[in-house]
Amino acid sequence: MNTLVEPRAFAAPLAPAANATLAVREMQRGDIARWDAFVTACPEATFCHRAGWKEAIERAFGHRTWFLFAENQGRIEGVLPLAEVKSLLFGHSLVSLPFCVYGGIAASTEAARQALHREAQALAARLKVGHLEYRNLEAKQPDWLGKELYVTFRKEIYASDDDNMRAITSKRRAMVRKGIKAGLQSEIDSGIDRFYDAYAKSVHHLGTPVFSKNYFRILREVFPHDSEIMTITLDGRTISSVMNFYFRDHVMAYYWGGAGEAREVAGNDFMCWEVMRRAGKRGIRTFDFGRSKIGTGSYDFKKGWGFEPQHLPYAYQLHRAKALPDNNPLNPKYQRFIKMWQRLPLQVANAIGPHIVKNLG
Repeated sequence: MNTLVEPRAFAAPLAPAANATLAVREMQRGDIARWDAFVTACPEATFCHRAGWKEAIERAFGHRTWFLFAENQGRIEGVLPLAEVKSLLFGHSLVSLPFCVYGGIAASTEAARQALHREAQALAARLKVGHLEYRNLEAKQPDWLGKELYVTFRKEIYASDDDNMRAITSKRRAMVRKGIKAGLQSEIDSGIDRFYDAYAKSVHHLGTPVFSKNYFRILREVFPHDSEIMTITLDGRTISSVMNFYFRDHVMAYYWGGAGEAREVAGNDFMCWEVMRRAGKRGIRTFDFGRSKIGTGSYDFKKGWGFEPQHLPYAYQLHRAKALPDNNPLNPKYQRFIKMWQRLPLQVANAIGPHIVKNLG
């Protein structure tokens, strides 16, 4: 049976809210349903604010989490999911939320926002972290540090296949038709084996450490009704595969990868088309293609599909650190590591990778 880590006592009392009726608390088991009800109703909230990420992060990576909410007379008015990532190699941080593309405070009142903001800063000071990070979808902390690194991609989905096909670029239409002509098929998987094989091969090709297979198994267990694995096949062979998350009227193509054969038969383009086509039939109206780093192949691929990049204004407040963290593959100092990683046998990379990537967040 899935369990959450038992709630801990804070090292110091929670910061008092300016409004005497407003209190900041840490989420416990009995609060999960109403936390998620607030997240579903709050326009600022995203799938990455869901309560299940607490269990997923704790079980998969062993990181300590603080899922805070501001409550006014029994009514939740704001949430802030936080996790502590502590690594000798990559530093010490308090992040909302690691392993998620979005995060930060989602609130319905300014009083709740400020109360959560104060508590996050107090918690960061108590933990003696290098920095506090909010993975905002919209700019909220203009006085904090930031960097032009990540964008997200979103696109409208229609109910009609013809309308969806007309809405993508002519080049991508040709690639989708190439995949259809090649005989590609999309299948919904109950297990994760085919997905993980395609995903692990892709990230190894990029020189990036892989997540553990157990992480994806946990995600499917924690979000059984809001996650889905779709695999593209040709004559029974895995060509590409994607793990999607569903939230309100959005589908998020969150993790994906393709075999070497994917390029030859337009497997990744066909995969994107099938995500869009299937979601449109379900009444989903927004395709969220997740984040990409500016100047990367995935950025170019998504932009080529007609998605407009939207800057992600992640905000950083330095505590003990002297400079912004730069733990990303575009940093020149990691290029030597990437080339070495690409040369590792896949089996070795899959065994070592999870021990590294869990501290990157």
